[in-house]
Amino acid sequence: MPWYTLLIALTAAERIGELVVARRNAAWSLARGGTESGRGHYPPMVLLHTALLVGCLLEPAVADRPFVPLLGWPMLALALGAQGLRWWCIATLGRRWNTRVIVVPGLPLVTGGPYRWLRHPNYVAVVTEGFALPLVHSAWVTALCFTGLNLALLAVRIRCEETALVRATAALP
Repeated sequence: MPWYTLLIALTAAERIGELVVARRNAAWSLARGGTESGRGHYPPMVLLHTALLVGCLLEPAVADRPFVPLLGWPMLALALGAQGLRWWCIATLGRRWNTRVIVVPGLPLVTGGPYRWLRHPNYVAVVTEGFALPLVHSAWVTALCFTGLNLALLAVRIRCEETALVRATAALP
């Protein structure tokens, strides 16, 4: 399990990198009149994503979950693909990307990159990674629990984001 532990540690480091980018982008957005929505669901989201990484490590160790190559390798490919999609979203949104819902009034919706085909591609990456990463090492309880809770949280998050985007773009000419 050492290589899986390394994968989870690298994922945690990537999350810290995301938070650094998000904090810098939040300062940029707020300095331009951006407003934050959905503060109430942010702490549960952070807790859930932290629990995902903890569950990925604990479940295989405690429940003696084996690495099953037929499952593990495709799930690793999906998890890595989700990371690629996530960073494509971050690159496409540039300073507008954030882990929080912060919208700068007057800016048009982004329609390039993966947003050309999907309204919320970053959430596709989150959902994919949420079930794939635990299944790399057969942590199916973690995958099921995270996915169910995450879908409920995303319903709130997407509704919040859509409302904020509509409100911000309504003033555009």
